[in-house]
Amino acid sequence: MTFSQPVLVRVAYYVAFGSAVSILFSIAVSQILLGLAIAALLISGEKLRLPRVWIPLGLFLLGTLISLALADTPAAGLPQVRKIYVFLMLPVVFSTIRDRLAMRRLFLTWGIVGAGTAVWGLMQFAQKVRQARALGVNFYDYYTGERITGAMSHWMTFGGEEMFVLLMLGAFILFGPVSRLRNLWPWLACAGLLILALVLGETRSIWVGTLVAGLYLIWFWKRSVVLLVPMLLALVIFFGPSSVRERFASFLHPKGVDSNMFRIVTWRTGLRMIEKHPWFGLGPEEVRIEFNDYVPPDIPRPLPTGWYGHLHNIYLQYAAERGIPTMLLLMWALIQALADFGRGVRKLPPGPSDERFILYGAIAVVIATMVAGFFEVNLGDSEVLTMFLVAIACGYAALATAKQATEGRKQALSRTTS
Repeated sequence: MTFSQPVLVRVAYYVAFGSAVSILFSIAVSQILLGLAIAALLISGEKLRLPRVWIPLGLFLLGTLISLALADTPAAGLPQVRKIYVFLMLPVVFSTIRDRLAMRRLFLTWGIVGAGTAVWGLMQFAQKVRQARALGVNFYDYYTGERITGAMSHWMTFGGEEMFVLLMLGAFILFGPVSRLRNLWPWLACAGLLILALVLGETRSIWVGTLVAGLYLIWFWKRSVVLLVPMLLALVIFFGPSSVRERFASFLHPKGVDSNMFRIVTWRTGLRMIEKHPWFGLGPEEVRIEFNDYVPPDIPRPLPTGWYGHLHNIYLQYAAERGIPTMLLLMWALIQALADFGRGVRKLPPGPSDERFILYGAIAVVIATMVAGFFEVNLGDSEVLTMFLVAIACGYAALATAKQATEGRKQALSRTTS
């Protein structure tokens, strides 16, 4: 039995769509579907398209391989070689999910599935409250080390995914082509569940990334509404659960269970690594292996409570692992995406549209990634990286559809005047 090229291209679209959505609940399913999408595209003979941000990202991956080759124990870095597979999501989505309706369906499906996993997380929160009461322990101390994870294995992954879903859904609500307010209620409900899950997730880097990126969206929607944000934050802090108030207070007055000092230790250690290996770094995964050898001697032992498997900062992490030039290549990719999407938004005709919400949403995703990346190695997480690449790919696809629409209007105008 043989399949025609259009059938195979359609199959590639469906499995790529499924891969982009299933990452919200299963990385295994997502990566299997990604492989099927690649196979369908290759067999069909359809051209694999690459957005121009692929240049710095490709060079970043090349820098990773060079760093690996020069590392003391290259075998330790093989997981990062396997992670290159995840980057194929960018050309696959850009080649298959290209029209505005398909992209809108994708991000609305994100909203539905994300709201479902948010409900899962809220049920976990209620269960943890009951467990803490049954044990007779302080909930904040009990919960901070075992927060809600939704369908994921870690709260950071869950928070990062929900953050991206909320930002894309928020961009649709603010800038999308919705003709009537009543049609927004399902998406407002989904957004409300996502916000509640993010608040109760109590992951501070996610809070900060979502806040900064959300303020960006609101600023370009209605700037006066930005003034209401502090009031809303105050309501959440003072009328929310006591653990939320304690978590917010921990920004300035941390306890032992949520000490900020361990990040200072990781950052200072990372700077020592970069100072001694500025060009090619220690090698992928070597930060975890050699961490204790680079801890500054003036830091007392034992180290503050925290996770020391990475540097809790994507800029320091990649510079220490792969060298400053490779880290700058990643910065090039992030900044180029912001610049490309920003120019694209400014060229759009006024009024709500799919291109407008996708471009604004993609910018918000990049901003959130860069901000939260100051506190966590978020792009080192395959699930978060996958969703980030999906948003970037759709941003560039939206640029392409906007360009086609502009050319179509020019041709129509030319025919009219002639």
